[in-house]
Amino acid sequence: MASDDDETLTIGGLRLILVLPGIVASIFALVFVLVNMHQLAKLPTGKDINKPKIDQLSKQIKDGARAFLVAEYKYLSWFVAFLSAVLLIIFSLQYDATGSQGVRTFAGFIVGAILSASAGWMGMMVATDGNVRTTVACIGTESPDDPTALPKGLSVAFKTGSIMGFTVVGLGLFGVSLMIFVLGIGYNDEHTMQVMSGFGFGASAIALFARVAGGIYTKAADVGADLVGKLEAGIDEDDPHNPAVIADNVGDNVGDVAGMGADLFESYVGSIIAAATLGAQLKSSDKILLPFFLSASGIVCSMIGCFAVSTNETGKSGKNTNMAGLMWALEKGMYLAGFLFVGAAAGICAWLDEMKSFGCVIIGLVAGMMIGKVTEYFTSFDFAPVRSITDRGKTGAATVVIQGLGVGMLSCVPPTVIIVAAILACAALENDYGVAIAAVGMLATLGITLATDAYGPVADNAGGLAEMDPSVPDYVRDRTDCLDALGNTTAATGKGFAIGSAVLTSLSLLAAFKAQAFDSETTGDSETTALEDMGGLDIGDPVILSGVIFGAMLPYMFAALTMISVGKAAAEIIQEVRRQVSTWDVAPTRCSRSWRLLRLVTTSNFHPTDSYKRSLLFAVCGGRRPSQRHQARDRRRGDPGG
Repeated sequence: MASDDDETLTIGGLRLILVLPGIVASIFALVFVLVNMHQLAKLPTGKDINKPKIDQLSKQIKDGARAFLVAEYKYLSWFVAFLSAVLLIIFSLQYDATGSQGVRTFAGFIVGAILSASAGWMGMMVATDGNVRTTVACIGTESPDDPTALPKGLSVAFKTGSIMGFTVVGLGLFGVSLMIFVLGIGYNDEHTMQVMSGFGFGASAIALFARVAGGIYTKAADVGADLVGKLEAGIDEDDPHNPAVIADNVGDNVGDVAGMGADLFESYVGSIIAAATLGAQLKSSDKILLPFFLSASGIVCSMIGCFAVSTNETGKSGKNTNMAGLMWALEKGMYLAGFLFVGAAAGICAWLDEMKSFGCVIIGLVAGMMIGKVTEYFTSFDFAPVRSITDRGKTGAATVVIQGLGVGMLSCVPPTVIIVAAILACAALENDYGVAIAAVGMLATLGITLATDAYGPVADNAGGLAEMDPSVPDYVRDRTDCLDALGNTTAATGKGFAIGSAVLTSLSLLAAFKAQAFDSETTGDSETTALEDMGGLDIGDPVILSGVIFGAMLPYMFAALTMISVGKAAAEIIQEVRRQVSTWDVAPTRCSRSWRLLRLVTTSNFHPTDSYKRSLLFAVCGGRRPSQRHQARDRRRGDPGG
């Protein structure tokens, strides 16, 4: 479907074709959400198995999460009202020649903020309903050998997460499509996409505060509960005697569900708006249509992929469960959705005669999957990085911290390389538009990707409920721990998708801003030339930005390699010192012990007459040499060098 250069998506022309697929697909998504909510509501709760305390605890978590979001949204409403008024004034004064642009931008900002907040609220409410049902599913027949309990628990938790995922994509695509149709009445494509920036800005405003505020609450409650409970009181995680245990479980919902939902809502609609904006600046109706068609097909493919999520892992008591098998239960749904989307994208791009864009879509989709696998590698205890941190626990907390920081810093290297490679490849195919459409491809199957992400907090809450109710057997907590461990990996994978897509979307929005800031009618090298005339570099250039991202990653890589080496050497020294200390029959004093440590790290034929080493020993011993009495005692023990 090739288009003329002067063709616009007016209502009399193709504007209806632009919005119709998105509206239809988003309605399918919201119907899918309602069906899943109905099925979830019919599942048994604590009262159905004579464990009403689970329901009471779940209600406390839900009330706490609701109270937090009400307080958060109360303050956010004032911020949104103030900022929307500012936008109304600025755009009315700046663009009064176009008529009602200030009012349209104001309306788009308000609707974007409301939909973003609604996505987080609905996800949180459903997650707090699904946690108790996941616990009941893991209880099963109240037998440690029940082979169906773990698969049912996984299914219930994923169903809860899928409600969150498809709420985000359904509201996002519906809002973008509807607002383009309404706000674009009487406007050409470029003016329409300009006022749509208000919609994306509204979503970003909510995402910023929801993600940060929810994250702060989550980590604060988690740290407070663990430090006092585990370290000071010596009680288990989620022990009902810990006063912060409810706050800890509330944090999982307001941060990892509501916050992540608002964050990915913004990335999802931002990628669509950025690609369509660049398409409008290129005066190509096909490039404007493409992100909407791809997003609509991605929703349908994600819905099909959800039906493939299942597992045959029994787990029984939860111990010795094959975590790779559980991960495959979720991954096969994502892979099926991805493969179906590739076929749909090929057909859409062929119809629109945008095969170069198809290459960018594939690059974005593959980059997203690769980031997910890399994140899984660094966060799953089936692989070496997490096991290396576990091994450092044998030598104390210090080496655990060193190894953990090192592995964490090193984990940023592969995603950075993947993102940089994706940016450069897409820019070579379709310039800035290629990068934008790659972000759309990466987030096209967000419905199922976010479902696996939101699954994690639900499983975590389910384990907390099992721990807080003393009537629930211990083996149920073992099962929920398996689901929780899997959820930690899927949550990290979701964050990887969010970060990767945010980089691509940010570059696309920067390119759109650059084009409008200099001259909305010029394309090509004129913008770069203008920047060079001003004596600056174009940070929006894909090559330059890729270099900036890669350069920013290098300090983390070198610091990580250094810290991991320090941790490894320290662990070996600690083990050797422990071996030698275990042979002592009398505990030495501070100076004598320091003397032995110094001999350990210097030559074996060390003698105190060596002036340099004697001065070093003087420093190690805290400013005083070993007394003659200490040396005489060491000689009596057969250690004349001591």
